Amino acid sequence: MRTNCSSSSACPANSSEEEVPGGLEAHGNLELVFTVVSAVMMGLLMFSLGCSVEIQKLWLHIRRPWGIAVGLLCQFGLMPLTAYLLAIGFSLKPVQAIAVLIMGCCPGGTISNVFTFWVDGDMDLSISMTTCSTMAALGMMPLCLYLYTWSWHLDQNLTIPYQNIGITLVSLTIPVAFGIYVNYRWPKQSKIILKIGTIVGGVLLLVVMVAGVVLVKESWNSDITLLSISFIFPLIGHVTGFLLALLTHQSWPRCRTIALETGAQNIQMCTTMLQLSFSAEHLAHMFYFPLAYGLFQLLDGFLLIAAYQACKRRRKRKDRRKPPACTVAHHEKEPRETGAFLEGNEEAAVTLGPPEPTCCHGALEPTGRSTPCEQEGLAGR
Repeated sequence: MRTNCSSSSACPANSSEEEVPGGLEAHGNLELVFTVVSAVMMGLLMFSLGCSVEIQKLWLHIRRPWGIAVGLLCQFGLMPLTAYLLAIGFSLKPVQAIAVLIMGCCPGGTISNVFTFWVDGDMDLSISMTTCSTMAALGMMPLCLYLYTWSWHLDQNLTIPYQNIGITLVSLTIPVAFGIYVNYRWPKQSKIILKIGTIVGGVLLLVVMVAGVVLVKESWNSDITLLSISFIFPLIGHVTGFLLALLTHQSWPRCRTIALETGAQNIQMCTTMLQLSFSAEHLAHMFYFPLAYGLFQLLDGFLLIAAYQACKRRRKRKDRRKPPACTVAHHEKEPRETGAFLEGNEEAAVTLGPPEPTCCHGALEPTGRSTPCEQEGLAGR
């Protein structure tokens, strides 16, 4: 596979002799420290999230990988196509178009597992999707890049970061495997670890966002087109992933999981591939795109979590206002997955009263009058 900006007159690196901006070197040490610290923190975080995974459910996803198949279709079907259309639609320069396309061909990032937990998604499916997409990237990344760049007639080698993919797999599977084992052997202790891990994960996301602002502060005054793409690209991934999961009749938790997995890309893998494949002159025009994308995908994730939690609290308040008998009857008649955005497993948060008061309204009222539950049922009809 070959791509080239050296023979293209449209490439900014060939149009004029430019010096490499000092920002790339000035932030080199900061990026190194940030990468090491975030890798260690992510390992601990994945261990805590692994404590929420049950072996039986994980094995069920492996035996019947329908959800994983939909997720892989989103990851290596929708995202590369979206990246290609964005590059063509915004008439990007060659080096910029390559950066956008590489981002679209990368596998899902581990940050999606944190988002999935906070929106009550399917953690077993989330971790399975992240692992499978990283493994599939060994073959799907070069295939997708070849299919979408062969018509551009470019002539420079793209280096697939196989070592980075292997490191990602190891850093993902080993902590999760330990977490699954802890959950199997000590289920009570695993819940405590999970609570602590989710709090640490939230703090880690805030630290990553602040560090991302520092790392990409030079890019805010650069190409507004790339910044616009880095903002809308993850949003398109979330929306299209959710719609495809919905069209394939996935459950609501799976729809939320697939949506988050689709929009959240592996930023570190993208930056590694750019550094291995391009010179410093070319990096000056593309290196900050994946960093800006990572910043915006964190921002989008926080907004989605906030919207979900607000919707969840609103539904709980509505359930509390209903009479206890009506709440019990409503949940008994309601299927496990309703037409609402939230899943039925959140009903456990509603306090259910003892069965004796269920008919107390009918016993105290005259025969000719209907109970509040019956009135609600008639109104619903």
